[in-house]
Amino acid sequence: MANADKTRKSNIWTIMRKELKRFFGDRRMVMTMVLPGILIFVLYSLMGSVMTESFIGDADTVSTIYAENLPESVAVVLRAGGLPLAPVEKPDDPNAAVQNQELDLYAVFPEDFDAAVAAYTPASGAPAPEVKLYYNTASASSSNAFGIMAGLLDSYESAMANKFDVNRTADTYDLATAEDTTGMLLSMLMPMLLISLLFSGCMAVAPESIAGEKERGTLATLLVTPLRRSELAIGKIGALSIVAMCSGLCSFLGVMLSLPKLMGSEVTGMDTGIYGVPEYVSLLVVILSTILVIVSLISVLSALANSVKEASGMVAPLMVVVMLLSLTSSFLPELPGNVAFLIPLYNSVCCISGIFALDVAPVQILLTAVVNLVLTGVLVFVLTRMFNSEKIMFKK
Repeated sequence: MANADKTRKSNIWTIMRKELKRFFGDRRMVMTMVLPGILIFVLYSLMGSVMTESFIGDADTVSTIYAENLPESVAVVLRAGGLPLAPVEKPDDPNAAVQNQELDLYAVFPEDFDAAVAAYTPASGAPAPEVKLYYNTASASSSNAFGIMAGLLDSYESAMANKFDVNRTADTYDLATAEDTTGMLLSMLMPMLLISLLFSGCMAVAPESIAGEKERGTLATLLVTPLRRSELAIGKIGALSIVAMCSGLCSFLGVMLSLPKLMGSEVTGMDTGIYGVPEYVSLLVVILSTILVIVSLISVLSALANSVKEASGMVAPLMVVVMLLSLTSSFLPELPGNVAFLIPLYNSVCCISGIFALDVAPVQILLTAVVNLVLTGVLVFVLTRMFNSEKIMFKK
């Protein structure tokens, strides 16, 4: 009995050593395990920096705030609280300036604020002197300035025994329009949602078409026919792109039709009617070019694999990169410069965000489409060379 137990343990250990040796002896499988962690560390670190700057603001950035009738007593409190007030000339229409995001915050203090506060008695039942802060939630800098100033004034109000109010009727001071609200919410949500749907559609068909046929041996049969390898590569990527596009379009239509309910348009004031034909055409161009890039990337990785399972493992790091890139749009205070649109996939995320924010230039759409098409051409060439390599196509 003891010998049987010893033999069983030896067999188990032998199998374990064999499997571990097979795994750790394959550099690609080891990289599949290690690379996602490295990518997550790098991208999350970058995202953390972006998020910090977005929510806290750059230390060198001074908010554009116009304060009417600002008493020196309050100005001292604001400066001590880290809200420097640079001299700002009063706009012709301060509310319109805040609404158009030309001004971050418009603060209106009562005339003779100090005297009014000193004379006010809470027990009288009369309305307290009110400080009005006009802001725009569609602007990150405006929301940031409002949050800081409102917090400082609330602290000062508590120290003054609540002898004045800040935005007594809070719902009337947010000057964001329905267009602003819709653009802000969708520009944060849609890049992540659309890129995820597109990648899922490509992931569902590409590994099976190349790695699957390679695993079953049918790809080898195609390779010995007179068919040119470039024709095979273009045909594969073209067909996969069409299938992925159909999947992406179905998902996109489902998302767009459900948006009013999803975002609670009755409550949030969202209006998807602000988007017209130019926006949808631009979005279609970006989606098509993005699908070509994703399909091409997955196809190249699938050609390196010997099975669908191995291909899925090799694509996992790419999926991590794409998903994290799609999240960056939620933390960007504004679109980057044109140079950023030369970066594949990231350019698509920025374009989708800009389209829904109604803040993307045609040249940026063009740059994205051209860069994606050029990269697709390079990847088709690489896939053709891989099809010509017997070492890659017929390895076991």
